[in-house]
Amino acid sequence: MISTISSQGDPASLGGLPDILPPFKPRKGVSGFIVQHPTVVIGGTLFLVLVLAGIFAPFLTSVDPNALAVSQRARAPSAEHWFGTDLLGRDVYSRVIYGARVSLIVGFAVAFFSSAGGLLVGLVAGFIRWTDGIIMRIMDGLMAIPPVLLAIALLAVTRGSIGNVIIAITIAEIPRVARLVRGIVLTLRDQPFIDGAVASGGRTTHIILRHILPNTLAAMTVQATYVGASAMVLEAVLSFIGAGIPSDIPSWGNIMAEGRAVWQIKPHIIFFPALFLSMTILSVNILGDGLNDAFGFRMKNVL
Repeated sequence: MISTISSQGDPASLGGLPDILPPFKPRKGVSGFIVQHPTVVIGGTLFLVLVLAGIFAPFLTSVDPNALAVSQRARAPSAEHWFGTDLLGRDVYSRVIYGARVSLIVGFAVAFFSSAGGLLVGLVAGFIRWTDGIIMRIMDGLMAIPPVLLAIALLAVTRGSIGNVIIAITIAEIPRVARLVRGIVLTLRDQPFIDGAVASGGRTTHIILRHILPNTLAAMTVQATYVGASAMVLEAVLSFIGAGIPSDIPSWGNIMAEGRAVWQIKPHIIFFPALFLSMTILSVNILGDGLNDAFGFRMKNVL
């Protein structure tokens, strides 16, 4: 009786039902990834456009971003100057496009160096038990200081330059990455496959590189996007208050700082660099959220 009911209730035995409701088959390849994770495509595409704009800035504008034209000071946007001019007559469009290079260089560099430094610190603190208390108390001390104040303090003893800004922001961002990696390592350290590797006589460096490190890369990739976005905002803030990139180098923070005195009557000087900065941060955050969703399923399988 049971087998008869099962046979009658089987969708395959119900005439044309399989043609109406075919079994779900997840798409594979690039098209399947796009359908399942559209935020990665949207954020990545927008970010790629901004990156290409910075790389090909000389081809997108024929005006020197530092060329002065006193007779055309603070002009409103027009066909000749798409984004208008600043208080010294410099073309705002040209300065914004070239300013993308500075922000992207800082974002990429800080994301890479802070990820590398935080990864090293987190791996050591999480796996080698006796170092955990010492290292993480140092990280806690750094995190107790707001990143802006820490970067200002570090830049106060050096001269303003892109390299020094990258170093200062990197030091401020390393503790965030280190805490994330340490948390993952603490979870992995008690897994059976780690116990097996230790019992088989594996060396500490081999276990970390072979078993621990690969399981942190997905989370590290996502975290790197957020760190890069935070670094670009922090660079703009430092430049805006005069503690970051030198004023002779066009950056979005410098452009906004130069227009803050007349922002009520000439808002275009601040509006366009702020718009591009917001678009960049938005694209990176969307990309990070999409990668987080894309890696979520894989991380469940790994762990």
